[in-house]
Amino acid sequence: MIEFTSTPFEDSKSLGVLNTYTRKWFLENFKELTPPQKFSFKLIAEKKNVLITAPTGSGKTMSAFVSVISALFDKALKGELEDTVYCIYISPLKALNNDIYRNLVKPLTEIYETIKKEKGVDLIKENIREVTIGVRTGDTLQSERRKQLIKPPNILVTTPESLAILINSERYVENLKHVEYIIIDELHELANNKRGVHLSLSVERLQELIGHNLIRIGLGATLYPLEEAAKFLVGYDNGAPRDCTVVDASWSKSIEIKVMSPVVDMINVQENAIEDSMYKMINGAIGASKSTLIFTNTRSGTERVVFNLKKRFGYSDTIAAHHGSLSRESRLEVEELLKKGALKCAVSSTSLELGIDIGTIDLVIQLGSPKSVTRSVQRIGRAGHSYKSTAKGDVIVLNRDDLVECTIMADAALKKHLDSFSTPQNALDVLSQHIVGMSITRKWNADEAYALVKRAYPYHNLEEGDFYSIIKYLSGSYVDLESRRVYGKIWYDEKENMFGRRGKYAKLIYMLNLGTIPDEVAINVFLAGTNKWIGNIEEEFLARMKPGDIFTLGGRLYKFSHAKGTKCYVEEAKSASPTIPPWFSEQLPLSYELGIAIGKFRKEMSGMIREEIDRRHKKGALSGSGMLRKGSIPKRIDSYLSKLPIDKNAKSAIYAYFAEQELFCGLVPNNELILVEYTSDNLKDSSYLVFHSLFGRRVNDALSRAFAVKFGKMTDEDISIMVNDNGFVLFVDHAMSMSERKVKKLFEEVLSSDLSKLLKENIRKTELMKRRFRHVAARSFMILKNYKGWKQPIGRQQVNAQLLLNAAEEIDPDFPIIRETYREIFGDLMDINRANEVLSRLKDGKIKYQFISTDSPSPFAHSMLTFGHADVVMMKERQQYLKYLHKMVLKKIKSVGK
Repeated sequence: MIEFTSTPFEDSKSLGVLNTYTRKWFLENFKELTPPQKFSFKLIAEKKNVLITAPTGSGKTMSAFVSVISALFDKALKGELEDTVYCIYISPLKALNNDIYRNLVKPLTEIYETIKKEKGVDLIKENIREVTIGVRTGDTLQSERRKQLIKPPNILVTTPESLAILINSERYVENLKHVEYIIIDELHELANNKRGVHLSLSVERLQELIGHNLIRIGLGATLYPLEEAAKFLVGYDNGAPRDCTVVDASWSKSIEIKVMSPVVDMINVQENAIEDSMYKMINGAIGASKSTLIFTNTRSGTERVVFNLKKRFGYSDTIAAHHGSLSRESRLEVEELLKKGALKCAVSSTSLELGIDIGTIDLVIQLGSPKSVTRSVQRIGRAGHSYKSTAKGDVIVLNRDDLVECTIMADAALKKHLDSFSTPQNALDVLSQHIVGMSITRKWNADEAYALVKRAYPYHNLEEGDFYSIIKYLSGSYVDLESRRVYGKIWYDEKENMFGRRGKYAKLIYMLNLGTIPDEVAINVFLAGTNKWIGNIEEEFLARMKPGDIFTLGGRLYKFSHAKGTKCYVEEAKSASPTIPPWFSEQLPLSYELGIAIGKFRKEMSGMIREEIDRRHKKGALSGSGMLRKGSIPKRIDSYLSKLPIDKNAKSAIYAYFAEQELFCGLVPNNELILVEYTSDNLKDSSYLVFHSLFGRRVNDALSRAFAVKFGKMTDEDISIMVNDNGFVLFVDHAMSMSERKVKKLFEEVLSSDLSKLLKENIRKTELMKRRFRHVAARSFMILKNYKGWKQPIGRQQVNAQLLLNAAEEIDPDFPIIRETYREIFGDLMDINRANEVLSRLKDGKIKYQFISTDSPSPFAHSMLTFGHADVVMMKERQQYLKYLHKMVLKKIKSVGK
């Protein structure tokens, strides 16, 4: 049973569960118990499964470890501490593992020193050993690994992947037989992806190996929903979640957020004025703080900010960048400088989000929207290192949609609303890996193996048929695949219902190919029909492209033609709009919950503006220019906006944005109204069908493909799409006429279709399918990234994947690895469930749509139509284009009331 506890134990009871030496050390080093510690010390001492959610700087690590350390020293004091592992700590980051090691060596050493002083020579007589700790990751030297094999640490600090290796190491497994505790840190970072799925099965296998229940302790700063996080942590027994006590101290640290606009008017400003004002604002904040951490949303953005701060204000080595493309040594150097207080400012994309110890940060600055409430709280929570200090965050925005998004995000954070995470369910590729791993350790009855798998939360509702389809695949039952050099990894006796290891290389294959993080490579871009090399793009960026998509590279426009292996072929695209900005694969999508919250705000805001327009109209005093006059925010709207965490500039910009939309077309799209706008742009000689559907990119990705397929069949044309968080755009032939009747027919076609079937047909021939199939096939050991120590080049893997995809389809269109590829695309990359929910609500009339035709794009369409221009080289062009579109809007608005 999952239960929540809200009444902390008295300090005397919490400290009373610790032995004398551990309690003495704690009281000498800490003034008081932090909120999570007031619950956790006693609960863990009572050997209960515990999920602890608390902000950065709230003593989470010690809340998990102090009772464990006390229990291990109890063993030592009784002379019962052996050279074996009693506690396993797991985090997704190697850097965090090293931090934990450094932070725990101190208490372990100091407690033992106190015991030594008191016990003297009796220490040896009574066999009172020191509690030891060791780190085991991919970076651990072979010499250290050999030492750990002979004399394992009592506390093992490791990663999900290293744990999967250890439970299949015959020699090391003996060192795990006495494990009592497993601590999983940064649970929110693991529970929503396949690394977490992989870990959950490893933990269940470990518990099966050791033959007794583990005490499970989960840690996270931003977890929602907590009940699901607890289920992920503890897993299932006999079809029901195991017991777990949830300690929710997530809001024990106060938080301050301010959303700021560098200028009053984000459109009609001098060239570079927004950027100049932004950097002045950042420089002022850095100067007023001892230490500042800046988050951008992309690695290129991080480098750009560091470059500009140094160039504009003469900073030297007191500002540094930190992101995943930098070397490990460079990142460690920045982290150490931050801890020492030697850096005035660090700029990061996502790499400093998690709990790496970087010392005290006074202020966090977020540039642009981080796309989720949870992520914003995680980032801003890095400020104010102790739980009693306030985490201060400034969010600086550069466009009007970002401004609205960040305003609602900040308001939700202050109201303690988080986005929900979602764990991939029944991932068949991860299951394949573990079945191979299980077969290496012993012979299994397949029903017993199935029961074990179902104990892991991500597989608690796994269908028996799906499980046996993987057994069939792994045992080589699809003989036609042998011609493609895909051989069985296990043997399976159907009569006895037993399976086991097959072939002498099975263990080597498992050890060299396990894990869920796909190999990625830079893709070389060539001009089609020539050998002219243009540059590189990321593979994930390529995977999102469809033939005809336009993107920028080196400041020029190119149209995607096709790809082969690690080569991408393009054509020049002159005077067209990009459909995908260069950072599209890097930036995380808007969460669905935040999209709905923004939609509700839009509805409230537009309702008030509509009332103001009607009031002025009745009085005969309506004037479009008057409504937009500087400083003319109506009193009721001003009062409403003043309650939000925004500055004066932001308030004016939000009001103007909504007023322009209402005055221009009388409709503001929201969470219950999809606005379908047919519009033209005479400057670019283009026409668009703009779907204002504020459901986030994952939902819009699914919806846009469905509408594009059906619209393409209606018009007998290939339809280009541009997708973002606020909606999607279908590019329409300029000569084509659109009407409400055509749009109604389009909606009828989509609403009467099977979305999954429609998308499967659309996605099958895309790069997305080809490359995601390679990832899934590699996780399933269908493609071996590494064989007998030889790494297979990614280009070769990709070509093999294409051949295997065709072969598997011929054998069985429902082949499990193909099925998992679609599940990953629809469930992890897109959000087909919520897309179906939107379509269902459209059918029921709970969401309505309305068609309008405009001579020029409405204000809310501007950001979508300039979405592809968001490249550093094209920012100037984007601003000029926005000014042009805005001029068309104002021209129409000026006539309102006349």
